[in-house]
Amino acid sequence: MRIDEFQNLMKTLYFHQDLKRGYEKSFIWLIEEIGELASILHMDILDKNKIKEEIADIFAWICSLANLLDIKIEEAINEKYPEKCIKCNSNPCRCDN
Repeated sequence: MRIDEFQNLMKTLYFHQDLKRGYEKSFIWLIEEIGELASILHMDILDKNKIKEEIADIFAWICSLANLLDIKIEEAINEKYPEKCIKCNSNPCRCDN
């Protein structure tokens, strides 16, 4: 599934609820999901299934937030990251960071 297809799916499934919640509360939900991922990553033994679930949740909330703000994620990614490093203009990146 392409990013824009997933974003549209999230819009079809949840936009009516996201609209009621608003972007500020949706952002808080996103941060809570990031916190859940952070907790899992601090464990001595990593549970990849839980990590996958949290990453999927995070991406879903990012899509919901983008939908509320009328931002097409795939378009934004292609503009920001044009298949090369935006600092050194290389692929792979050759920056010293």
